Amino acid sequence: MGQRAFLRVDGADGLVGSEVPYLELGDAAAGPTVSIFAGVHGCEYTSMLALRRFLAGLDEAALRGRLLAVPILNLAAFHARTPFVVPHDGKNLNRCFPGTPDGSFSERLAHAAFDQVVRRADAHLDLHAGDLVEALEPFTIYDASAVEEPSRAMAHAYGLGYTVRAEHGASPIGGTSSTAAAQAGIPALTAEVGGCGLVEEAAVERHLDGLRRTLAHLGVLPASFPPVPPPVELGHWAWLRSAGAGWWTPHLRAGDHAAAGALVGTVEALDGGTVEALDGGTVEEILAPEDGVALFVTTSPAVEAGGLVMGLASR
Repeated sequence: MGQRAFLRVDGADGLVGSEVPYLELGDAAAGPTVSIFAGVHGCEYTSMLALRRFLAGLDEAALRGRLLAVPILNLAAFHARTPFVVPHDGKNLNRCFPGTPDGSFSERLAHAAFDQVVRRADAHLDLHAGDLVEALEPFTIYDASAVEEPSRAMAHAYGLGYTVRAEHGASPIGGTSSTAAAQAGIPALTAEVGGCGLVEEAAVERHLDGLRRTLAHLGVLPASFPPVPPPVELGHWAWLRSAGAGWWTPHLRAGDHAAAGALVGTVEALDGGTVEALDGGTVEEILAPEDGVALFVTTSPAVEAGGLVMGLASR
């Protein structure tokens, strides 16, 4: 099915993940070209399986355009079972786009993927999930940009309960493939479904449904779907971090709402000691800085000083 090709990371011969397979399917003359990434993080399995399952069941003759699909972009992290970062250089690939040809491994991989795949596309989809220690409520992200409106329409088409508009310079997220695509004039979204490194069928199917809906919206698939309620539109992130290291206990689950000032979790000192960087206390209380919904929550008790524990998004 289709044509198999490879992304090649210059100067990384022999390293795991220096050659990344992807598929080219359909005909660019018949409609738009859409690039699709999964596996930007190595343990976000529901996104990878959804894309693999979609490609395995696709009737290529039905395509009205072309797909450039990378089912597992971060092969090095996948094989090493490394959450969030690339084992070769310890960098978060999802902060490295559009990359650079003469940087570290992650920066070179981002450059290869962006130049060889995303720049050839008319629209871009980046499929994610919660990593090994991250529970989340399904949501999409699109960027404030010159292609904001088509990106927003794609985010709505994916059919999840929330969508976040990321404002450049005001968002804690930067360097994603969807941000880089939007800045290059290519409508794009990031879609997040599933969590904790688990392969859960309901999450895989929800990603599949969103992928099909968005490709139909773009005109690449000749399909129609029943309407879904529009997502709740959110425009501001508050990423909450611990001041000290210790034992993290969240008081919210992913999808829960918090009022400004509410206690959303605690960090306790280990072995009866004080919480590092606090003034003699044994418990750090983490409060919601504003009203918001917990779109992701760190599930691991282990937290370092400055560790990310929760993402609250608000209108």
